[in-house]
Amino acid sequence: MLIKICGLTRVEEAAYVNRNQVDFAGVVLFFPKSKRNLTIEAAKPIMTALDPRIKTVAVTVQPTVEQVRQIREAGFDYVQIHGILEEGVLEQIQAMMPVLKAFNLTDMDRLATYERFAGIVGYVFDAAEPGSGKTFDWNLLRELPRGKKLFLLAGGLHAGNVAEAIRVVQPDGVDVSSGVEYIARPEEPDGDWPARTGKDPDRVDAFVRNVRA
Repeated sequence: MLIKICGLTRVEEAAYVNRNQVDFAGVVLFFPKSKRNLTIEAAKPIMTALDPRIKTVAVTVQPTVEQVRQIREAGFDYVQIHGILEEGVLEQIQAMMPVLKAFNLTDMDRLATYERFAGIVGYVFDAAEPGSGKTFDWNLLRELPRGKKLFLLAGGLHAGNVAEAIRVVQPDGVDVSSGVEYIARPEEPDGDWPARTGKDPDRVDAFVRNVRA
């Protein structure tokens, strides 16, 4: 079962995925609306800190050809694309580097449109609001045709539900971001509890352990 930890924002988080030897690590680029968005320059130290056996994924929303060119030149292994692109743009991008095409509940009916693109090597099935930590009805995926492209499940996964998700969907891999982050909680009255954000190493460990169990 392949594992992708997405939305890394700090160099120290590379250590969490390295020690678990996951398959993919993702960084959000060119999408300022996301709290996990980074510049390519900020992403480079994270990539350098990752075990070279872990494939790097640039997560984007409707990227331009020029943005994907920058992603390729930065050394990313894959570009993950959310949203709909004009076919001419997608044809150029998929010729540049391997693509993971993301879908959510609003565009799963377009799946067949992408089958002919050889450069699209896999699909990521996410909730209606990617990155929100919300799940969806996994049964919606059971009837989708399976071809040779990777079939990755995302959307609201965490250590407590990933085993059931795998049982229901039988994907090639799972993709998690918010489900392995610190749970927001108010500061303690004495102010000793600092606000912690980003990936929680204990939750990363638990998620990977439950996937592999």
